[in-house]
Amino acid sequence: MANRRARGVRTIFPPMSRPSSRSTLYRLIEAGQLAHQALLQPLLERGLEPGDDAILFELGRAGTTEMELAAELGLSEVSLTTRLSRLIDRGLVARQAVGPELAPGIALTERGVRIRNGLADHWTQLEEALMGELKPKQRKKLGDRLKRFVDLLRL
Repeated sequence: MANRRARGVRTIFPPMSRPSSRSTLYRLIEAGQLAHQALLQPLLERGLEPGDDAILFELGRAGTTEMELAAELGLSEVSLTTRLSRLIDRGLVARQAVGPELAPGIALTERGVRIRNGLADHWTQLEEALMGELKPKQRKKLGDRLKRFVDLLRL
């Protein structure tokens, strides 16, 4: 605790013993961090920032308005506008009319579609490498349990 105070970090939690690297929670955290790093790598290689993939994946479904995209991603319009400007400058996203009403909106360019597809392929390959030895029922059980963990931790 003294070290935390010395470094200027304040905490309301009492000091705890070092978690065992054999504990399930420790391994879940480690696996999550490593998976996150593995998914970030292709983004960084393409000069993208964390979170850009969420925009590309959402726009890969269909063009949309900025307000709808911001709501879907849980971003403020200001934050989204900054990201979109960067993606437009990189030629991944373009402003165009969308929907039956031809509302002003945004959509992926051909280059954006290619990059989105590459990111999706990487995601699929990583998941297959991690889960490949599991049978479909085992995958479903694991997915259900992980969803339960997430739900419990969100309480």
